Amino acid sequence: MVREVTHLDSDHQILYKLMDEYGNDVWNYAYFLTGNRDHADEISQEVFIKVYQGLHTFRGDASRKTWLFTITRNTAFSYRRSRFFKQGLLGGRVSSLDYPVEGSSAAKYSTSTSPSAETEVLEQQYADAIWDIIMELPDKFREVLVLSLKYDMKIKEIAELLNVSEGTVKSRLSRAKLKAQKELRRLEE
Repeated sequence: MVREVTHLDSDHQILYKLMDEYGNDVWNYAYFLTGNRDHADEISQEVFIKVYQGLHTFRGDASRKTWLFTITRNTAFSYRRSRFFKQGLLGGRVSSLDYPVEGSSAAKYSTSTSPSAETEVLEQQYADAIWDIIMELPDKFREVLVLSLKYDMKIKEIAELLNVSEGTVKSRLSRAKLKAQKELRRLEE
């Protein structure tokens, strides 16, 4: 028996493809916005529910990544305003990420092709310190820095996502980099 492909099957396939391609990025962005792994899990799930429900509203005016990040950002801000989130804030703060920063300057500590255990620990500590610095930046600076460096988004895409001018993005990005570099130099002394 030949099964007819339904509209629902097509939507599922699109959703699975988006989740496969952008799932980690959505979760990481949610984490950067909230600073909490559990909240990032919940927000990511909610984002993809919204994406599934709104698949046919995507007009293609922006890239899929920008569309997903817009939904993630709006969902995170709604979540942040919710009573549950405010109660969750009393539970503490996550200080670092469990994964290393790709292309971080921690590589300057490594001189061999196969790093020693000590070098790996130093690199992880350095990466953790960088993420701690980024996580301590004010939201508006942290967000543009992460979108630019981690997700390689262009100024125009970030401006669309945040609904601000490109000049504002450039200014925030410049200030974020200066603040992060200043704090990193202080730690290295």
